[in-house]
Parts: sequence; C-alpha cells; structure tokens
Amino acid sequence: MSTQLNITSDFARRPEHIAVRGLTLGYGNRIILRDLSFVVEPGDIFIVMGPSGCGKSTLLNAMVGLTEPLAGDVFYGEVNFTGAGAEERRGLLERIGVLFQSAALWSAMTLAENIGLPLSEFSPLHPDEIRKVASAKLALVGLRGFEDYYPAELSGGMRARAGLARAMALDPQILFLDEPTAALDPVSARRLDDLILELRDSLGVTFVVVTHDLRTIFRVGTNSIFLDPETRTIIAAGDPKRLRAESADRLVRLFLGSADTDRQVGRGSCA
Repeated sequence: MSTQLNITSDFARRPEHIAVRGLTLGYGNRIILRDLSFVVEPGDIFIVMGPSGCGKSTLLNAMVGLTEPLAGDVFYGEVNFTGAGAEERRGLLERIGVLFQSAALWSAMTLAENIGLPLSEFSPLHPDEIRKVASAKLALVGLRGFEDYYPAELSGGMRARAGLARAMALDPQILFLDEPTAALDPVSARRLDDLILELRDSLGVTFVVVTHDLRTIFRVGTNSIFLDPETRTIIAAGDPKRLRAESADRLVRLFLGSADTDRQVGRGSCA
C-alpha cells in the first residue's frame, strides 16, 4: 500500500521554499530574536542550532504559526503565511508536519489513534481507512505491528519515530523537528538520523531541524543558521561542516567542536 495519499486536491501545489524575512520574536518588551532572514530550499535538511536558550524552539513555533512575530514575515513559496487569513493558513498547515520535543504523543491514545488525529481533522477518510494509513505510516518508520501500543510501552527512540509517523500523517512535504534526538542513546539517535535521510531521499521531504546534537548536525545537515544568545540574531549560516572548518566566529567554532575548549569564551558560552 502506498503511503502517499494525496488527500487534498490541491496537495500537489507544494511550497517551493520557505523564506523568513526580517523576523523579530519576543514577549511584551522582551526580545528573544531579532531581524532574522534566511531561506530553506526544497530538499534541504536545514539545521537551526545554537546554545540552549538562544530561541531555537521559539523560531520553530513562529514558522508554524504557534507564536506570532513582533515584526517580519514567513513565506511558503509566494504565500505570506504570517499575513494569511485563517482559511489560507489552515491550507498551508495541511502541507506541514511537526515533531515536537519528546514526541508529544497523547499518552491515553494508542499509536494508531495518535496518528489518526490529524487525519480525522483534515481528511475525508473513514475510520477504517484512517487505521490503514496509520499502519502504513508506522511501517514507514519501522514500527509495523505497533498500532495498538501506548506511548508508555515504547522506548524513547520508538516514541520519537512514532511522533515522526504522526507528523507525516497528511503526507507533508515540509517537516519541522524540535530536538528529535534529545535524550536518545547514540544507536537510537543514529537510526532516527538515517530515517530523516531516507525520507528526504525517497519522498523528497524538506526538513527544518532544531537541535544542538552535533552528531545529528553533521550527519544530516545540508544548510544551517546559528543563533547567538547575546546578539539575539543569526551570526553564521551555511553548511555545518563548512562552518566548523571556516567560521570566523569563535563561539560558532567552539559549539561545533573546532575551537580550543580550554580557553574561556567571552559571550554566549554553551559550556
């Protein structure tokens, strides 16, 4: 059975890219991030990285509409998501999947029921069809036969993969992952990294990944931005491997493991 459902008639009109333009985020008078501009190209595995507390998850929330910016815009293709009305924004959200921190599965629901939630909300499928789709998505992430398991019955790595299966329920072409390998052992983290690469290569999915896990950054990242907690903006952008070798900013090189860690870093230390 194919896992590509083409649930909506306009689903083929994929956003060509994501463009963040002049984005400023904060709460009241407190500025978290300021004047962010960058582009995520189709097929990217785009890494949002930086020390803890620099605003990585806040940026992800703004890109999927959970936080409204103080200034600036997020575009999907030519559509201004930030300025879109409720109906247009809902249509864009049907093309986006999100894996939240710690998978954020509903503990009182089975895996099949968790995956079925977005299908019940956004698709015309009948319950038996939703069950089939849930089984197909679980099989895609290596969890065939786990439909009736509850999240508490799974390991951390399995919960992460189940969360990814739910994020993929509506066949999105863009997936946002918030710290997907946090608290996973190295073997489970590598399996999830391999799955990200497989989905990008086989299904053409574009990823935006918030992480400070260096293993994930270097295994899967094709492009990136580095958020600085002191200046509250982007201080480096590009292929993470190139930034590790060539960045002129010592905080960036220290974070990525290419600077002398025995010396004190002046600002934004992630030690």
